[in-house]
Amino acid sequence: MLVLSRQRDESIMIGDNIVVTIVDIRGDKVRLGINAPTEIPVHRQEVYEAIQRENLRAARLEPGDTEGLGRISNHAPTQAPKKPGEGLGR
Repeated sequence: MLVLSRQRDESIMIGDNIVVTIVDIRGDKVRLGINAPTEIPVHRQEVYEAIQRENLRAARLEPGDTEGLGRISNHAPTQAPKKPGEGLGR
């Protein structure tokens, strides 16, 4: 692990297109500003880990786990969409 010391308003470059800037320091908390291309996801570690867990859970779905999805309910009557001008009393 690379460990760097930076002061407020100083930055660190990652590659050619990611800039991490120290925005604020209060007590034992540091606020970071991260400027990265939109195609590069940036998450707090706990959010990243939650996404990974959910992706693993979704990948383990069995065919029967999705039974019933996409069915039309028998409780709600269905009607064909109206054509423009239909039902206007012309």
